[in-house]
Amino acid sequence: MGERAGKKRKVFQLVAPGARAVYLADDFNEWIPDRCSLDAGKSGVWKTMVTLAPGVYQYRFVVDGTWCDDPRCAEKMPNGMG
Repeated sequence: MGERAGKKRKVFQLVAPGARAVYLADDFNEWIPDRCSLDAGKSGVWKTMVTLAPGVYQYRFVVDGTWCDDPRCAEKMPNGMG
């Protein structure tokens, strides 16, 4: 991947030890809840890496079909996706 034309890699992670599947849904993938899966790691930490252009993005995690916020992100704003 790497950086291309000002884009940078961003790691998204969520601690969900009992989860069977975790996805990232966001405004950069059209809020499709199963387009970007996270990989299960040690101690129930799920991760994925996405290359993004500079900017502000909105996202949520989908854990076993349930939409949830990122508990590590202090910034929240209402949108059509909850």
